[in-house]
Amino acid sequence: MVDAAVRPASANSPTHEPHLDVARVNDLLLGTWADTRREAREMIKDSAFWRDDSLGKDEHRERVLSQLHLLVRNKAVHRAFPKEFGGEANNGANIAGFEELVVADPSLQIKSGVQWGLFGSAVLQLGTAEHHKKWLPGIMSLEIPGAFAMTEIGHGSDVAAVGTTATYDPETEEFVINTPFRGATKEYLGNAALHGIAATVFAQLITDGVNHGVHCFYVPLRGDDGKDLPGIGREDDGLKGGLNGIDNGRLSFDHVRIPRTNLLNRYGDVAADGTYSSSIDSPGRRFFTMLGTLVQGRVSLDGAASWASALGLFIAITYGTQRRQFDGANGEERVLLDYGKHQRRLLPRLATTYAQIFAHDEFLQKFDGVFSGRTDTPEDREDLETLAAALKPLSTWHALDTLQEAREACGGAGFMFENRLVGLRADLDIYVTFEGDNNVLLQLVGKRLLTDFAGQFKGKDAAAMAKFAVEQTAGKVFHGAGLRALGQAVADLGSTARSVENGLREEQQHELLAERVQQMVADIAGRLRPAGRDKVLGEKLFNENQAELIEAARAHGELLQWEAFTDAVHSVEDAGTRQVLTWLRDLFGLQLIEKHLAWYLINGRLSAQRAAAVSRYIDRLCARLRPHALDLVNAFGYEPEHVRAPIASGAEQQRQDEARAYYAELAASGQAPISEKALKKSAAR
Repeated sequence: MVDAAVRPASANSPTHEPHLDVARVNDLLLGTWADTRREAREMIKDSAFWRDDSLGKDEHRERVLSQLHLLVRNKAVHRAFPKEFGGEANNGANIAGFEELVVADPSLQIKSGVQWGLFGSAVLQLGTAEHHKKWLPGIMSLEIPGAFAMTEIGHGSDVAAVGTTATYDPETEEFVINTPFRGATKEYLGNAALHGIAATVFAQLITDGVNHGVHCFYVPLRGDDGKDLPGIGREDDGLKGGLNGIDNGRLSFDHVRIPRTNLLNRYGDVAADGTYSSSIDSPGRRFFTMLGTLVQGRVSLDGAASWASALGLFIAITYGTQRRQFDGANGEERVLLDYGKHQRRLLPRLATTYAQIFAHDEFLQKFDGVFSGRTDTPEDREDLETLAAALKPLSTWHALDTLQEAREACGGAGFMFENRLVGLRADLDIYVTFEGDNNVLLQLVGKRLLTDFAGQFKGKDAAAMAKFAVEQTAGKVFHGAGLRALGQAVADLGSTARSVENGLREEQQHELLAERVQQMVADIAGRLRPAGRDKVLGEKLFNENQAELIEAARAHGELLQWEAFTDAVHSVEDAGTRQVLTWLRDLFGLQLIEKHLAWYLINGRLSAQRAAAVSRYIDRLCARLRPHALDLVNAFGYEPEHVRAPIASGAEQQRQDEARAYYAELAASGQAPISEKALKKSAAR
C-alpha cells in the first residue's frame, strides 16, 4: 500500500471509460426473486430488526426471539408453506427473503432458519397431511418454537450413524426415544437451550428387532406448565464464537415415549402391530431421499454467505475510496483504493462475490423447480444435492476470507465492532461446518464426478475402452511434452501482455477451467481403477486420493460459478455495462488460473511465459476496474439502514475534506510552518 511508485488508476485508465448501468446490474444481482429481496430489505430498514451490539448473550437471545415474532407479523416467513395454512407455496421466494436477513443480524437469520427452515420444514417435507394440520399452524405462528435435533456430539456430518434410537412398543403403540450413551446427545441445536417446546428428532427406527435406519420423529419437550417433560435432558451451550443471539443447546432422551403417529411417515411408516413399510425399498435411497428434502438449508447458506461478502466489500471499498494515506504525485495524500496492492486485495474478491451471486440465482431456480414439483425427478434431486454440496462450501469459505481481508483493508477502523466486519466474520464462522462440513460436502461432489466419469463407459466394449485409454495417454503426453506450451511460447515472443490478454479471454478461460476438472477426475479414476472389487484396496486408494478428489470438486464448483457469471454477462445489452462486467468476469477467471498456476504448468496447459504474465494481466484488470469499483458495490443495492457502518457512511470523506481544507487554508495564509526537511534541502543548494 505504501508503494509511492504505483501510479493512480486514473493514469492507467482509457480517456473514455465505459459506463456501468448500476440499476441494471442491481436487477441482475437480485435475480429471479428481486421483488421479494427488495420487500425483505425494506422490512429490515426498521431498527427493531437490527443487531444491538450493547446486549449481552441473554438479552441478545430474547431480542432475537422478539424479532421472530415481528417476522410473523410481517408475514415474512410463511412463503414456503402451503396456501391452505396461509402460506404462498413459493420456495424460491422464501429462500430469497430469508437470505436478506443476514444484514440485519445473522442470529436472526439463523434462528428463523431453525424455526421455519429446519424444524418447520421437517414437519412439512417429512410429515403427511395429518401432521401438517396438527402442527404447522402453530409452527408458522411461533406458538410452537422448535429445535431440529439431527446432529449429535459423536456424529455430525455422518447422520446415518446417529446413536439416538426410536424403538417401537406394539403393546402401547408408542415409540421409545432414547439416548443410549453420551456421544448420542443431540448437540448445537438452535432453540434447544431455552425457547423450544418441541423438536424434530432424527433417530434409528427399530421395530420387531430390525433397524430400518434414520427416521424423523416429532417429540414434545415441554408440557402446558412450561416445564420439561419427564426424560427430557436439556443443557445450554453457552457462549459461542458467534451467533450468540441463538439459544443453542443439547438435548438427550431417557426412554421418552411418544405416540406411534408422531413418526413423520411420508417415506416410512410403522403399523400398529409393528410392521414397517416404505414406498422406497432401498434403505440407502430412502435415507438420502429424506435428507434431500432438507437441502434448503445449504441453499440458503450459499446465498446468505454471498450477500454477507457483498456487504463486507461494500464497507471496505467505500472506505477505501475515501480514506487517504501517504503522499501522492500531486502532493496530496492518495485514497487507499488507488494503490495497486489495495486493488489486488479487494477487487478479485469482489469478482468472486459477483460470480457466487449469479451462480446462486441459477441454483435457487433449480431448487424452486424441484420443490415446486415442476422438475421433481430423482435425477433433478440428485443434481440439486450435488449443486448444494458444490456451492455452499465455496461461498462460506469465501465469506470468511473476504470479511477478514476487508477488516484488514480497513485497518484499525475495521477492527471496531461498530463497523460490522468483525461481527459478521464471527457470526459466519460456523457457516462452513453446519448443514454439512465443507470438506465432507465436496467429497460428495467428487464421488458424483467419479460416478459420472465411469458412466461414460457403461455398455462400452473393450475396443472403445482401449481407445479412450490411448487418447488419455496421448493427451497427457501432448500436454506434458510441452507441445501446446511450445505453441504458446512462439505466440508469446511478441508482446506477452497482449498475447495473454488475447489468449486468455472467455473461450480460453473456459477451456482451462473445464480441462482442469476433467483431467483431475480422470487421473483420480485411473488411480482408483486397480482396486476393482477389492474393497480393502479400494478404501486405501480412495483415502490416498481424498485430498485431490476434494480439490477436483472445488474446481468443479468454481467452473459452475464462472459459467453463471458468463451467462449473466451475455444477458447484458448495454455495451458499457457488458464491458465492465466482462473485465470483472475475466478477473474472476484469471485469479482462479493464477491460484492453480502450478497445476497448469506441471500439466503443460500454460507456457512459462504465459503463466508469468497472468499475474501482470490481473493487475491491469484491477486498474481498469478501479474507476468502477464504487458503482460495482453500489449495485448490490444496500442502503444506509442495511450497512450501518460509520466508516462507509460518508463520515470518513467529511474528515478527509476537513483536513484538506485546513491544510489548504493554512498554506494560503502564509502561516504554515516550514518542514525541517525542506529547510535542509534549501540549505544544501
